Amino acid sequence: MQLHRITPPLDVAAVGALRAGDDILISGTLYTARDAAHKRLCELLAGGKRLPLDLEGQILYYTGPSPAKPGQAVGSAGPTTASRMDPYAPLLMEHAGLRGMIGKGPRGPGVVAAMKRYGCVYFAAIGGAGALLAATIRSAEAVCYEDLGTEAIRRLEVVDFPAVVAIDAQGQSLYKPSTSA
Repeated sequence: MQLHRITPPLDVAAVGALRAGDDILISGTLYTARDAAHKRLCELLAGGKRLPLDLEGQILYYTGPSPAKPGQAVGSAGPTTASRMDPYAPLLMEHAGLRGMIGKGPRGPGVVAAMKRYGCVYFAAIGGAGALLAATIRSAEAVCYEDLGTEAIRRLEVVDFPAVVAIDAQGQSLYKPSTSA
Protein backbone atom coordinates (compact mmCIF):
# COMPACT_ATOMS: atom_id res chain seq x y z
CA MET A 1 0.00 0.00 0.00
CA GLN A 2 1.21 3.44 -0.96
CA LEU A 3 0.27 7.06 -0.46
CA HIS A 4 -0.68 8.80 -3.71
CA ARG A 5 -1.33 12.49 -4.24
CA ILE A 6 -3.68 12.92 -7.18
CA THR A 7 -5.19 15.85 -9.03
CA PRO A 8 -8.19 15.38 -11.34
CA PRO A 9 -8.74 15.06 -14.21
CA LEU A 10 -7.32 11.54 -14.18
CA ASP A 11 -6.33 9.46 -17.17
CA VAL A 12 -6.51 5.69 -17.53
CA ALA A 13 -2.79 5.29 -16.69
CA ALA A 14 -3.12 7.24 -13.42
CA VAL A 15 -6.15 5.20 -12.40
CA GLY A 16 -4.40 1.96 -13.39
CA ALA A 17 -1.49 2.70 -11.05
CA LEU A 18 -3.74 2.76 -7.98
CA ARG A 19 -4.29 -0.41 -5.93
CA ALA A 20 -6.94 -1.38 -3.42
CA GLY A 21 -5.74 -0.27 0.00
CA ASP A 22 -3.66 2.67 -1.25
CA ASP A 23 -4.09 5.90 0.70
CA ILE A 24 -5.00 8.90 -1.40
CA LEU A 25 -4.84 12.67 -0.94
CA ILE A 26 -6.84 14.50 -3.60
CA SER A 27 -6.23 18.14 -4.44
CA GLY A 28 -8.05 20.06 -7.14
CA THR A 29 -11.62 19.70 -8.38
CA LEU A 30 -14.22 17.19 -7.23
CA TYR A 31 -17.87 17.21 -8.29
CA THR A 32 -20.69 16.22 -5.96
CA ALA A 33 -23.60 14.12 -7.14
CA ARG A 34 -26.17 11.93 -5.46
CA ASP A 35 -29.12 9.83 -6.60
CA ALA A 36 -31.38 12.48 -8.14
CA ALA A 37 -28.52 14.17 -10.00
CA HIS A 38 -27.27 10.81 -11.30
CA LYS A 39 -30.74 10.02 -12.58
CA ARG A 40 -30.93 13.32 -14.46
CA LEU A 41 -27.46 12.90 -15.97
CA CYS A 42 -28.26 9.39 -17.17
CA GLU A 43 -31.61 10.48 -18.63
CA LEU A 44 -29.72 13.08 -20.69
CA LEU A 45 -27.22 10.47 -21.90
CA ALA A 46 -30.01 8.00 -22.74
CA GLY A 47 -31.70 10.74 -24.77
CA GLY A 48 -28.50 11.48 -26.69
CA LYS A 49 -28.16 14.90 -25.08
CA ARG A 50 -25.11 16.68 -23.72
CA LEU A 51 -24.36 16.75 -20.02
CA PRO A 52 -24.33 20.14 -18.25
CA LEU A 53 -20.73 19.50 -17.12
CA ASP A 54 -17.70 17.68 -18.50
CA LEU A 55 -17.01 14.53 -16.48
CA GLU A 56 -14.10 13.29 -18.63
CA GLY A 57 -11.40 12.16 -16.18
CA GLN A 58 -13.29 13.57 -13.21
CA ILE A 59 -14.19 12.22 -9.76
CA LEU A 60 -17.74 12.30 -8.41
CA TYR A 61 -18.09 12.57 -4.66
CA TYR A 62 -21.33 11.10 -3.39
CA THR A 63 -22.26 13.79 -0.88
CA GLY A 64 -24.84 16.46 -0.30
CA PRO A 65 -23.01 19.00 1.87
CA SER A 66 -24.98 20.71 4.59
CA PRO A 67 -25.22 24.52 4.42
CA ALA A 68 -22.03 26.40 5.20
CA LYS A 69 -21.55 28.31 8.41
CA PRO A 70 -19.84 31.72 8.22
CA GLY A 71 -16.23 31.34 7.08
CA GLN A 72 -16.74 27.83 5.63
CA ALA A 73 -17.07 26.68 2.04
CA VAL A 74 -19.62 24.00 3.05
CA GLY A 75 -21.00 22.48 6.21
CA SER A 76 -20.54 18.81 6.93
CA ALA A 77 -19.70 16.86 3.75
CA GLY A 78 -19.63 13.17 4.57
CA PRO A 79 -19.97 10.39 2.00
CA THR A 80 -23.27 8.70 1.25
CA THR A 81 -23.86 5.03 0.49
CA ALA A 82 -22.41 4.42 -2.96
CA SER A 83 -24.61 1.48 -3.92
CA ARG A 84 -27.49 3.92 -4.47
CA MET A 85 -25.59 5.18 -7.53
CA ASP A 86 -24.95 1.67 -8.90
CA PRO A 87 -27.77 1.83 -11.50
CA TYR A 88 -26.18 4.95 -13.02
CA ALA A 89 -22.40 4.66 -12.59
CA PRO A 90 -21.65 2.32 -15.56
CA LEU A 91 -23.37 4.67 -18.01
CA LEU A 92 -21.35 7.64 -16.72
CA MET A 93 -18.12 5.68 -17.07
CA GLU A 94 -18.94 4.56 -20.60
CA HIS A 95 -20.40 7.73 -22.08
CA ALA A 96 -18.99 10.56 -19.93
CA GLY A 97 -15.48 9.30 -19.15
CA LEU A 98 -15.91 9.25 -15.37
CA ARG A 99 -12.64 8.02 -13.78
CA GLY A 100 -13.34 8.10 -10.04
CA MET A 101 -16.10 7.88 -7.47
CA ILE A 102 -16.01 8.58 -3.73
CA GLY A 103 -18.54 7.15 -1.30
CA LYS A 104 -18.93 4.60 1.44
CA GLY A 105 -19.77 0.92 1.30
CA PRO A 106 -19.33 -1.76 -1.37
CA ARG A 107 -20.33 -1.61 -5.04
CA GLY A 108 -22.29 -4.12 -7.07
CA PRO A 109 -20.75 -6.52 -9.59
CA GLY A 110 -22.02 -4.50 -12.58
CA VAL A 111 -20.23 -1.39 -11.35
CA VAL A 112 -17.00 -3.30 -10.70
CA ALA A 113 -17.16 -4.84 -14.19
CA ALA A 114 -17.64 -1.36 -15.71
CA MET A 115 -14.74 0.00 -13.66
CA LYS A 116 -12.48 -2.69 -15.12
CA ARG A 117 -13.81 -2.12 -18.65
CA TYR A 118 -13.56 1.69 -18.67
CA GLY A 119 -10.68 2.40 -16.26
CA CYS A 120 -12.33 3.81 -13.16
CA VAL A 121 -11.55 3.64 -9.44
CA TYR A 122 -13.74 3.75 -6.35
CA PHE A 123 -12.47 5.61 -3.32
CA ALA A 124 -13.92 5.28 0.17
CA ALA A 125 -14.14 8.25 2.49
CA ILE A 126 -14.76 7.91 6.20
CA GLY A 127 -18.44 7.93 7.06
CA GLY A 128 -19.23 9.97 10.16
CA ALA A 129 -16.30 12.31 9.53
CA GLY A 130 -18.16 14.87 7.40
CA ALA A 131 -16.96 17.86 9.43
CA LEU A 132 -13.34 16.76 9.10
CA LEU A 133 -13.70 16.12 5.36
CA ALA A 134 -15.34 19.54 4.93
CA ALA A 135 -12.18 21.14 6.34
CA THR A 136 -10.34 20.09 3.14
CA ILE A 137 -12.87 21.92 0.94
CA ARG A 138 -11.68 25.41 0.03
CA SER A 139 -14.62 26.44 -2.18
CA ALA A 140 -17.96 25.12 -3.40
CA GLU A 141 -20.10 26.31 -6.28
CA ALA A 142 -23.36 24.87 -7.61
CA VAL A 143 -22.93 24.06 -11.31
CA CYS A 144 -26.32 22.52 -12.11
CA TYR A 145 -29.58 21.17 -10.71
CA GLU A 146 -29.83 23.85 -8.03
CA ASP A 147 -33.49 22.88 -7.57
CA LEU A 148 -32.18 19.74 -5.79
CA GLY A 149 -30.95 21.87 -2.88
CA THR A 150 -28.10 20.20 -1.01
CA GLU A 151 -28.07 17.49 -3.69
CA ALA A 152 -27.30 19.92 -6.54
CA ILE A 153 -24.13 19.13 -8.43
CA ARG A 154 -21.35 21.25 -6.98
CA ARG A 155 -17.77 21.90 -7.98
CA LEU A 156 -15.57 21.57 -4.92
CA GLU A 157 -11.98 22.75 -4.76
CA VAL A 158 -10.17 20.54 -2.26
CA VAL A 159 -6.70 20.31 -0.75
CA ASP A 160 -5.50 16.94 0.57
CA PHE A 161 -8.95 15.35 0.69
CA PRO A 162 -8.27 11.93 2.29
CA ALA A 163 -9.59 8.68 0.84
CA VAL A 164 -8.56 5.08 0.34
CA VAL A 165 -8.76 3.04 -2.85
CA ALA A 166 -11.59 0.67 -1.96
CA ILE A 167 -11.90 -0.95 -5.40
CA ASP A 168 -9.23 -0.50 -8.04
CA ALA A 169 -9.53 -0.56 -11.83
CA GLN A 170 -8.46 -4.22 -11.84
CA GLY A 171 -11.46 -5.11 -9.65
CA GLN A 172 -9.49 -5.78 -6.46
CA SER A 173 -11.61 -4.76 -3.49
CA LEU A 174 -11.19 -4.10 0.20
CA TYR A 175 -14.77 -5.27 0.67
CA LYS A 176 -14.33 -8.75 -0.70
CA PRO A 177 -11.22 -10.90 -0.99
CA SER A 178 -9.98 -11.49 -4.52
CA THR A 179 -11.00 -14.73 -6.15
CA SER A 180 -8.67 -14.30 -9.11
CA ALA A 181 -5.59 -16.46 -9.51
